[in-house]
Amino acid sequence: MFHVKHPLPRTEPAVTVSRETSARLDLFVGLLAQWSKVINLVALPAPEVIWRRHINDSLQLLPLLPSTVAVAIDLGSGAGFPGLVLAVGTGCHFHLVEADRRKAAFLREAARLTAASVTVHDCRIERAKIPAADLITARALAPLPRLLELAVPHLAPSGTCLFLKGRRASEELTAARRQWHMRAETVRSLTDPASSILKISEIARVRQSP
Repeated sequence: MFHVKHPLPRTEPAVTVSRETSARLDLFVGLLAQWSKVINLVALPAPEVIWRRHINDSLQLLPLLPSTVAVAIDLGSGAGFPGLVLAVGTGCHFHLVEADRRKAAFLREAARLTAASVTVHDCRIERAKIPAADLITARALAPLPRLLELAVPHLAPSGTCLFLKGRRASEELTAARRQWHMRAETVRSLTDPASSILKISEIARVRQSP
């Protein structure tokens, strides 16, 4: 059981989590605020801002997760959004891929502090040696056509991608369909009315005409 002597302020969560999970995330937020003073993790390290802009944004993916996930991968994990937050919230093991060695060091310390079940890979996504995943997540990493190029080699045939996207999600989806067949669902963000979540599965490359 984790305890926080002085709970950090936060806005009402997008998705309700247990008191234990909330306490573990408080520990994570405190560590993130400290490290952000030294390395570039988040621009606004005030705890209430981290909860509003980052924690809640990640937690809103919980209801969209597949019913069973054996392996999950978070691409370009950065400060741990959404992968580390989802690892804390679900208990599922996440592989966090982050090429920046300092950010990877932060992720390992955050995982230790919160007892999150994660493996941190401090390498480029293309070089990560990870079993094919049932779930791949990413947030603010790359436009969708490029993001699918990075994700598909690591995705199980029946796997699902959940990508947190900004206001250009529809344009990115149109561009991606020129290269990929896919089943795609656009879900409105609970934390930013201008943003969306793309839930993508059944992905296959479009065959070019001879």
